[in-house]
Amino acid sequence: MNLNIGKKKEDKEVEATVVKTQESAERKLAKGIPSVKDIIAPSAIEVDYNYMKIGDKYFRTLFVSGYPRFVGANWLEPIINFDHSITITMFYYPMNARNVLDDLRRKIAEMEATINIAKEKGKVIDPSVQAALGDAKSLQEQLVKGIERFFHFSFYVTVSADTLEVLNNITYQVESTLGSLSLISKKATLDMEAAFQSTIPTCLDKLKVIRNMDTTSVATTFPFTSSELTSSEGILYGLNRHNGSLIIFDRFSLENANSVIFAKSGAGKSYLVKLEALRSLIFGIDIIVIDPETEYKRLCEAVGGEYLDFSVNSSTKINPFDLPKIPEVEDQLSLKILGLHALFRIMLGELSSSESAILDRALVDTYRLKGITQDPMTQTNEPPLLEDLYKVLQAMDEPESKSLAEKMERYIKGSLAGVFDQRSNINLDNSFTVFSIRNLEDVLRPIAMFMILDFIWTKVKHDLKKRLLLLDEAWTLMKYPDSAAFVYSLAKRARKYYLGLTTITQDVNDFLSTEYGKAVVTNSSIQILLKQHPAAIDKIAEVFYLSEGEKNFLLSAGIGEGLFFAGTNHVAMQVKASQSEHELITTNPREIAQRQKDEAAVTELANKVAAKEQIKSPTIPGQMPNPYSSGQEGTEDFKNGTIQINQS
Repeated sequence: MNLNIGKKKEDKEVEATVVKTQESAERKLAKGIPSVKDIIAPSAIEVDYNYMKIGDKYFRTLFVSGYPRFVGANWLEPIINFDHSITITMFYYPMNARNVLDDLRRKIAEMEATINIAKEKGKVIDPSVQAALGDAKSLQEQLVKGIERFFHFSFYVTVSADTLEVLNNITYQVESTLGSLSLISKKATLDMEAAFQSTIPTCLDKLKVIRNMDTTSVATTFPFTSSELTSSEGILYGLNRHNGSLIIFDRFSLENANSVIFAKSGAGKSYLVKLEALRSLIFGIDIIVIDPETEYKRLCEAVGGEYLDFSVNSSTKINPFDLPKIPEVEDQLSLKILGLHALFRIMLGELSSSESAILDRALVDTYRLKGITQDPMTQTNEPPLLEDLYKVLQAMDEPESKSLAEKMERYIKGSLAGVFDQRSNINLDNSFTVFSIRNLEDVLRPIAMFMILDFIWTKVKHDLKKRLLLLDEAWTLMKYPDSAAFVYSLAKRARKYYLGLTTITQDVNDFLSTEYGKAVVTNSSIQILLKQHPAAIDKIAEVFYLSEGEKNFLLSAGIGEGLFFAGTNHVAMQVKASQSEHELITTNPREIAQRQKDEAAVTELANKVAAKEQIKSPTIPGQMPNPYSSGQEGTEDFKNGTIQINQS
């Protein structure tokens, strides 16, 4: 029996020796593998007594040794939003409540003894001791009740610059900013390397310059504080490039829900708009898009939306004579006729005063023939078609009516017959609806965009629901006074009907060359400027009152970088998307081509596998294949809805 026990002990010792040998071998192997630190470490570091030089950059770290007695929410905002690139590092150390209470009792006893001795000797009591005693007793009470917890807190700031002179200047500004917050800061003289290492993302505090803080005080140091450009709820637009804070907004909480986006081609404007649309769906907001270049098709299909191809040969039709179906006191017919005048000026060109008068009379007669008058109760009848107006014009005696009919004939009998003279066969019931006009000729796009906008406006006015209307390449409509006026009317009245209008354009000069374009900008609570072309930057700077620095930033901005305006405040923004979001919304031709190549390869492989299985399990014409045949070994799982196939 004893021999067996000795044998077991010996086996355990041998096993432990083997494990230690393996661990030692693994450690030796790990020493030969470069770590992340080895990869990112600079080749050399120059350490001076009060600064460091790494490569061509100079660095200096300051630590905070003194804090104000009282602080409020967002009190660190001036240093967090400091106008230079700095690194701010904060360490929080939760403390054991029992140890803290023991220390507090000793401190309170010491301070009470100091005060009592001063009283006995008839000396004036030090006000700072009295204040500290009051704070200690208050904290003791909060800790005992569990209302507060206790922390050690460290606060470091590292300044970087290209030259030592600039470093000294920025350091002075940082010290002044910290001083304005009643913070006592000091340079980490003679300990600069440890101080610098405390501010790199390794989570190692090598200085350990700590301050006692309770939970409430610690909460006020929360660093993400762009409060002027952050709301309590909404979607994430991007990151503040200045301090890394989040730019979160609910458009519908602002004075209006409109936005404008200006950027040159390839700057990321469609990427940003699609990202906003995708995230808005989470909040139950319906999305309606006018898509000139089929950029929204993949996203629309991914979210189960409705993609409508509006072209000469498509089945999607919109009747420009449609009226709201819900009767109300307001006379919708007069408003519709005004809109039709604008549409026909785009379709037929400029009209003389006599032609406008005849057209107005013909429109009234056309509706009257369908039993529709200015009486709101008649305006739910079936509306007329463009062909009905054409016939009315032909029946009139004036030469101008014949001329109007001739201009209109191409839309009734000519090459464009059936495009604009059919009954509407679509609705806006889907939460994501896209109107594609890519397959329309350029000359027809303004007409189609105007008709689609008018159709959407007719629908949303009487069905209040949160919606975003995304108008891509809006400059197309701003070229025509009537369509520009209509877009302005949408921007001005959208809030009343729970609609947010997003106008997107790359042709800044065309958009802002009219008063209507400028009015759309002023009626948009959010304005976003991404990378701009040098030819447009002066016009942008004039409208948005940009500084020289902001102009230079927009000229050199990367993809997805720009200025985010909300009211009178604005910040530099970097658009951020997750990987899954990126795959849905990217318009990068290289990425799209690679994705299509991968999908084609997968399809080809699937076809080969299917063909191989067909050869292995030939079927007799008229006979259903047997999933349990020898060529394709099925399992009982087939009866449960799955098939397991064993391939050789």
